[in-house]
Amino acid sequence: MKKLTVALLSGGISSEREVSLKSGDQVYQFLDREKYTILRYDPKTDISRLVEDAGRIDVALIIMHGAYGEDGTIQGLLDLLDIPYQGSGVLGSSMAINKLISKQIYEKAGLPVPPYIAVGRRDTIDSEECIARLGLPLVVKPVTGGSSIGLSVAKSKDSLKEAIDKSFTHDDTILIEAYIKGIELTGGVIGNETIETLPIVEIIPDKKYAFFDYEAKYTAGASQEICPARIAEALADKARTYAKIAHTSLFCKGYSRTDMILRNQDIYVLETNTIPGMTRNSLLPLAAEAAGINFSQLLDRLIELSIEAHSSKRQYV
Repeated sequence: MKKLTVALLSGGISSEREVSLKSGDQVYQFLDREKYTILRYDPKTDISRLVEDAGRIDVALIIMHGAYGEDGTIQGLLDLLDIPYQGSGVLGSSMAINKLISKQIYEKAGLPVPPYIAVGRRDTIDSEECIARLGLPLVVKPVTGGSSIGLSVAKSKDSLKEAIDKSFTHDDTILIEAYIKGIELTGGVIGNETIETLPIVEIIPDKKYAFFDYEAKYTAGASQEICPARIAEALADKARTYAKIAHTSLFCKGYSRTDMILRNQDIYVLETNTIPGMTRNSLLPLAAEAAGINFSQLLDRLIELSIEAHSSKRQYV
């Protein structure tokens, strides 16, 4: 069996560039050299080289987060170049990265979400009305983006204004959302036509963090991740079902990871990541490991799924 030529894309120009580069380094380390010839590209500088090399690339791994990597942009380019890639296409990627669209889709699918208000930069924002409707604390975040960048928890009227101003530095539309205090969970799924749910991960940020923010995510030892989550099996089954419904409702493909909050017996869906963090110790690889799939095997599976999906799509072109 001949080696596949894999284009490994990481970096880019989003605010999550450094996370993407670190994930790319880990993926590069664990790709099986006996199966793959690996070509690395940073879309910040290497788009023209990627286009030139397209004819000899068998498959691409997009290890990018945020704008231009997780929003359907690079996926559209790869579609034009006829290069298979892992994960969601243009539609699923662009829908999932937009938290407002995602919430609307979740609600349509019957998934519980925290109460929220969406506001634009030009809208008049009445802080007292927001507090009256949603209570305190409030979570304020940009509609697009990931890694909790631009997200704040406001505990007072004054801090709400600060949180709104902060979020507007990252997007023209933001969400003001009721804060749900509970157990942070995340559920991964993998597959094309047949979707497999992975064990649920429980996330415990250090007590100095109000939530699983950027620092808590990427500072060594700042959070504890437990898989399988220490919750009743009935709740774990519900979380896995919610992750699968979120994935399919947003037209995601290949794999995804959906973040949730458990309060008492209720689970609230927060957002779906179409390109989850892919260091060896990231949440989706952790769940895969608990399911008996090591990191190298997970990468093999994503590559297989991308080629399978591409072959299926080609018959309609």
